[in-house]
Amino acid sequence: MRPRLLSPLLRPWLRRVSSACFPLAEVRGLLRLRGPNIESFLQGLMTNDAERLRDGAMYAHLLNVQGRSLYDVIVYRVPGPQDGSHDLLLECDVAAVDSIRQHLQVYNFRQKVDVRPCPELSVWALIQEKQDPPVGMLPTLAPLCVPDPRCPEMGCRMVAQTGQNVRDLLPGAKLGSVQDYRRHRYRHGLPEGVQDLPPGVALPLESNLAYMNGISFSKGCYVGQELTARTHHTGVIRKRLVPVRLSSPRSAECEGSEISTMSGKAAGKYRAGEADLGLALLRLAHVGEELQMTAGGGAPVSVMASVPGWWPHPGEGV
Repeated sequence: MRPRLLSPLLRPWLRRVSSACFPLAEVRGLLRLRGPNIESFLQGLMTNDAERLRDGAMYAHLLNVQGRSLYDVIVYRVPGPQDGSHDLLLECDVAAVDSIRQHLQVYNFRQKVDVRPCPELSVWALIQEKQDPPVGMLPTLAPLCVPDPRCPEMGCRMVAQTGQNVRDLLPGAKLGSVQDYRRHRYRHGLPEGVQDLPPGVALPLESNLAYMNGISFSKGCYVGQELTARTHHTGVIRKRLVPVRLSSPRSAECEGSEISTMSGKAAGKYRAGEADLGLALLRLAHVGEELQMTAGGGAPVSVMASVPGWWPHPGEGV
């Protein structure tokens, strides 16, 4: 990979990565966007402001015309070699690569933006779990590596050549599994991909898009803006995706199951999870209460919901 983007501020952090390097090729894919005015092309299609790409990476949703989330993406700005040109890499759920490409092509009839899959590159998550002694200097073979734009708990995002040996990049780092990565996300209440954010169903602000630095309320118009802007200006969001812990592990058959209070009052729905950790769309009034869920005709399991520590304090965000 020709470009290299590694903030000097990240080097001390990366030297201390321990047991927190997760290969995500089986769950996260990449599209490469190339052509003139690619930022302005995306500006009318995504919730965030393309100006934020100057920081190296940006989180956003692509919405339908009704204002519901279709796809969540992380966009990376990849500098070119000499002439000041650059490409954009768009990270998304691997199952949505073709759908997103088709979605972008609908609006691409005059823009002449080349959008194609990028199988030669793969995404990694680097999450610092604890402070350890330095594991060695980062070699000169540095990948594209930037802080995850969504929240500090997600560490850094790395894009490297597919098949690259992580030992060459991060000597001493241990590999984690996709399941461990999911559990980390769910523990901190961070949704990702079509399972957590069902296309055409999830509302961006209920999905904590503003908390994850994924939306600009001052940029120009974009597809699906009207409902999102109206919800923002009312300042009232009664339901949100929150992390939950179940009293016993549950399988995917629980997705969409009703969650209620102990008195039987509807509190929300279970969205997705990994074993005993997951996400639920709950009325905020019931977060902190004793809740229960029944799925597949089995015995009820208790549900404990919490507010993530990375959320802004009341009054600081929508």
